[in-house]
Parts: sequence; structure tokens; C-alpha cells
Amino acid sequence: MKLKNAAPEIGSGACRNVMGAALMKISQRLTGLSMACAVLALAFGALTVEPASAGFLNNIFGGGKNNNNGMAAPDEPDQQSAPGPFNGGLFGGSRRNPDQPYSRAFHGDELPPEEGTEATRAWITNPELGVPTLSTNNIQSTKAAIARYEQIVAQGGWPMLPSVAMKPGSTGQQIELLHRRLEISGDLLGQSIPNEYDAAVVAAVKKFQARHGLPPTGVIDNRVTLEALNIPATVRLTQLKANLSRLQALAPSAANVYVAVNIPSAQVEVVSGGQVVSRHAAVVGKPERPTPELSSKIQEVNFNPYWYVPKSIIYKDLVPKAQAFARNGQNMLAAYHMEAFDAAGNPVPWQAINWSDPAVYNYNFRQLPWAENSLGFIKINFPNKDAVYMHDTPLKTLFGRNVRFESSGCVRVNNVEALAAWILTGTGWDLQRIAQVKQSGEQIDVKPTKPIAVYFTYISAWATPDGTVNFRPDIYNHDGGGPETASVN
Repeated sequence: MKLKNAAPEIGSGACRNVMGAALMKISQRLTGLSMACAVLALAFGALTVEPASAGFLNNIFGGGKNNNNGMAAPDEPDQQSAPGPFNGGLFGGSRRNPDQPYSRAFHGDELPPEEGTEATRAWITNPELGVPTLSTNNIQSTKAAIARYEQIVAQGGWPMLPSVAMKPGSTGQQIELLHRRLEISGDLLGQSIPNEYDAAVVAAVKKFQARHGLPPTGVIDNRVTLEALNIPATVRLTQLKANLSRLQALAPSAANVYVAVNIPSAQVEVVSGGQVVSRHAAVVGKPERPTPELSSKIQEVNFNPYWYVPKSIIYKDLVPKAQAFARNGQNMLAAYHMEAFDAAGNPVPWQAINWSDPAVYNYNFRQLPWAENSLGFIKINFPNKDAVYMHDTPLKTLFGRNVRFESSGCVRVNNVEALAAWILTGTGWDLQRIAQVKQSGEQIDVKPTKPIAVYFTYISAWATPDGTVNFRPDIYNHDGGGPETASVN
């Protein structure tokens, strides 16, 4: 096999294709819509992450000891004395070398304590259907919420709570403040003893947590809920106003049938006839590698795709990792089911590669379809200038996290088989057939009966007709509310 005239990297960041149009002629499995999404945190171990946001996200992404899966960050020397065992096809596998220093990045296989129970994981990975975020009915509801929050702000907002854990049975002045806070936001209704954390407070806290996208435990035992409670009413009002404009621009033009990714929610909605058909947890772009907003049409589903490695990943991750393997006489390409090609498209055997020679950066690399392929076994294509797409992932544990801003721009979808089956309705591709092609490893590209609208949206504050006012983290700081709104979740 020979790859010819490899094109330069398209777009920016790690979620871009590096092979170009010539590769489409070589593999009929490629679509030309977008080539390969760099699943950086999965395929090559996590890089050091330093988002601009403060608060809880900064604590999660920027602090603590976390698994870097054997890949040194780009600004850290490779301190791995030996590549160690090959624990799967992703760079670094599933276990950390005990001699390898921890990355500061937070990983989906290391859940914070508040996400560690089966109940909270189930709530995150199996979200309720709810109302479409882009429903036109939400426009008037959000206007009403703005009027209500303007009154709250005019009356001085709500009190700030102390940084202490609160749970059923707690008493004292902090519980009185909690009562007042929940009453002002409309979460605490009915009778409740003012200085006691009783059943009414538990219900109010659950309501508050759910509308902020947090697992509704009814307990304030982690900084996530507390920080959400302490975001000022003025900031929340700013969020609502910023998002009303987005809703007004997007909702009226949404198709009758579509797939929507709401980036701040890190969720995928499948909508038909104004109803949510299915809702999926998703992993979206980290702050320094954001998922773009876009409007397009799904044109193809690829089963068992190749992953073409972007130049940025070759420089930052692949070559340093290969050098560590080479020092021990080991074949990194074989370990991760990869192939190398020179600039003319000719296959390059691993023994012929000098990983210390700068010429290696002129090579192109691709990962073969297999169980640990960085794209999983499904890739959903739609044309867009950013060369991003939706896809499967071998690291399912990410979907059990409440914080899912971990990708390099593309969108990883939980239960992607169900999404693919819905997209391919009428083509004969049901869940059973999809399971068969997953098992066989056969590379097949399938088009839907007609292109399906897809929207990548940024809605971090909105209200629904039942009066619920929802907030999500302003992870990319688009709302003008400052770092406080980015610190939640």
C-alpha cells in the first residue's frame, strides 16, 4: 500500500486531519468531510491541562494527582525508563507506570468522590429526556426568567454560604442562610424549620442540583454544589441575557428532525417533532481546545474507521512516545496497531525509522481499526470548516464523570450505537446489524436515507415552560460573567 501526497494539517488544535485529499483515494473508508479527530486524552495519554477558568474546574483540571497514562506532557521531559506492558491500543494503556509522574490533567477513570457511586454515575450516563434545548418555547420562558432574576438582583440577590459541608440533620446559622438562598431562587417551597436541614431542604437541594446539571444527591458535601450556590445573582442574570440571544437566533430555524450537541451541558439530544427521542452524555472540547459551534447535515456513518494522526499529535505525543519505546528496542507502531508512511506515501517499516531524526516529522501515521482505536468503531460525518465530528471512544469511563470537557474538539458520544441506528433509520442498519459489524471489524460506510441536520450549540442558561431555570458552566467564557460561571461542574 502506498500513500501519496499527504496534505498538511487542516485547521488548528489537535482535532484536525493531516492526510488530505490524496488519502481519500487510498482508503474508500474515508469521507472527506473531516478526516481524523485527535482523541488526545485517550490515544496518547493526557497532556497537562491549564484552563483559564477558576474555581472547581481549575481544581479538577489543574490540581491533584491524576493518571497520565504513561505519556509525558509536551512541556515535561519523558521520565519513563521503559514503556512497560501494552495495556491495550491507546498510548499508555489503562495503567500508569509506577515510575511515571502524575499529570496535572484530570482523567475520566479517576472520579471525584461525589461522582463515585453507581447512582450518580447512572444519573449522568442515562439522563432524562427532558425538553429540547432549542425549543422555541424556551425563548419566552427564558425572557420570564430574566424578568424574575432582575427582581432578585434589584432586591440584593441571595446570601453567600460558608464553605462547610451541610447534610440532613445539620443545624445552625449556615442552615438558616441555606434556607434563605434556596427560597430566593425558588427551590425551597412549603414548610421547613428555619435552622434545620429537613426533608424540605433535601428536596430543594436536589431540585437545585438537577437544574444545574449536578447529580441530585440532596447533600452539600462537595465544592461543586456549594460553588454553584454561591455564584451571584448578577452573574446568573448576565448568563440568561447572553443565552437568550443565542436561543432567539437558533431555535426558530432548527429543523423538525435534528441532532444537537449542547457544549456546556456536554450532552447530545436527538430531536424529532419537537420531542427529545434520546439524550446522550458526551465528551466535548477542553477550554484550550474548544468544540466549535456549527450547523451542518449528517451525511455518513463510518464503521470501524482508521484514525489519521494529526501533525500536532505527531510532534507532541507520538514521536516522544516512540522514542521511549525505541530506547528499549520495542515497536511502538505494533503496540498501538499503527502504520507509518513517508512523504511520498510509501509504507515505512518500524525498523527503518530513526525516531531521533527530525525527518520523522515528515512521516504520516494512522491507527488501524481495532478494539482500542481512538475513534472507537463509529464515526459520524458532516461537512464543517473545523473538521470535527462525533464518534465512539474506547474509554467509556469518561461518560460517568460530571465534568466532561476533555476532548480536543470532536464530540465523543455515549451509547453511540443507538445514535447511529437512529441516524440510519430506514437503511436496514439496526442495533443488531451494528453489533455484528462491530464484532466483525469490517469497514463499512453508510449514508442515511437523507441528510440529517446537526447543530453544535453553546447554551449555558435557559428556562423551560415548567418554570425551571437551567444553568451549565460557561466553560469557554462566552457569557461575559467572568470565571465564576466557568467554575461550576
